[in-house]
Amino acid sequence: MFELKVAFATDDGETLMDRHFGDAKFYDIYKITPEQAHYLKRIENSSPDEKEHAHGDPVKARGVTQLLAHEETHVVVSKVFGPNIKRIRKKFVCVMANNNSISQINKLLQSNLEVLQREWHRDGDRQIFNFKQ
Repeated sequence: MFELKVAFATDDGETLMDRHFGDAKFYDIYKITPEQAHYLKRIENSSPDEKEHAHGDPVKARGVTQLLAHEETHVVVSKVFGPNIKRIRKKFVCVMANNNSISQINKLLQSNLEVLQREWHRDGDRQIFNFKQ
């Protein structure tokens, strides 16, 4: 059975926020299978703030990746990724989406689950999936 743990960058638990992935207030974690998207938990983004004028700060990237790796996350979803995407995609499959609704994005993930899981098992820089319409 295919299943992946997915982290959504959100401020309200319903929609994706409009800032960089690392700037989310929360990450809502779901377990995605072909049959369902099951909400697991919300974790607060406790990663350090970027230094002033330091987009792509490796300390910020390390904080986010450690936080999500602790949750055994496979896929991360956001409307926007900053320069740290080059670091994040080494640890996770990155999905960009412009649909605000997390529930609608979950359906897209379910229908692409096999492809996302194959990408998860790749070594090195993983492909960035663009689910923007």
